[in-house]
Amino acid sequence: MNLTNKNFYQDIKSLLQKARNQVYQTINITMTQTYYEIGKRIVEEEQGGESRAEYGKALLKNLSVELINEFGKGYSLRNIEQMRKFYLCFQKTQTLSTEFKLSWSHYIFLTRIDNQDERNFYEIEALENSWSLRELKRQFDTGLFERLALSKDKSKVKELSSKGQVVQSIDDMIKDPYILEFVGLRELSTYSESELEQKLIDKLEHFLLELGKGFTFVARQKRITIDEKHFKVDLVFYNRFLKSFVVIDLKIGELKHQDIGQMMMYVNYFDRYEKAEDENPTVGIILCKDKSKTLVELTLPKDNNQIYASKYLTVLPNKEDFKKLLETE
Repeated sequence: MNLTNKNFYQDIKSLLQKARNQVYQTINITMTQTYYEIGKRIVEEEQGGESRAEYGKALLKNLSVELINEFGKGYSLRNIEQMRKFYLCFQKTQTLSTEFKLSWSHYIFLTRIDNQDERNFYEIEALENSWSLRELKRQFDTGLFERLALSKDKSKVKELSSKGQVVQSIDDMIKDPYILEFVGLRELSTYSESELEQKLIDKLEHFLLELGKGFTFVARQKRITIDEKHFKVDLVFYNRFLKSFVVIDLKIGELKHQDIGQMMMYVNYFDRYEKAEDENPTVGIILCKDKSKTLVELTLPKDNNQIYASKYLTVLPNKEDFKKLLETE
């Protein structure tokens, strides 16, 4: 097979794959909208019928039997109940043609989130970032909504539920803690900073998702020279929304004031020698196992908006422990 033929065959295959994906997406949206309408019709029938709970149960059971006889086993009682719950969770004022572009499996998971603001947030983020169901579950399990909402007032939290994560300032980007369970390092195991760095590079795609929107990888162990002395910055990223470099230093122990001083030097170096005139000031993030808020506040200037210290976890805690952790931040 010559190169021309190979390219020709590949082009045809690409066209067919694209068509398949479009057909699948169209079917998925149509079926999800149909399940919404079924849920709506069920609720309307319940409201128009007898008010007893037994009536509702019998209605769903009989409907399931009818649909299975006509359309097959995809309409079990459990699935019918999920359609009803789907409608109750996602009653919206917009036209349906602009809604429900995620998979049905995504929406089944979203219906399990009781808080409507939180549920809206994850729906927006999953759609905008093309999250798989697995990634959606991970972001929920790592408390992304709670972590972003920690430093926001009520109006900003409400904004999360209507717009998702909007990166307009550095504070919109910073998380505390960062959840790095994907690196596979156990909480009590012994590992070095270089090992943690290597694990993050090995799982760079996961780390970029955890960092948030707009990040691209620039360098690791970036060497900088000051008066013939050499230093190495662990990780360097660029954020296209903030239009600034983001330098990250990894600390496996408790944060010391010397660590903050070192990061201040890195940030100043990038601002003076790496940053272009039309770019914004460099952001420095120190990821550490533990930190003293008081030490951080006393070491940094009062008007600091460039250097941040955040904890990281290599093991995802259970929900109760995670809530306690967030409450103490």
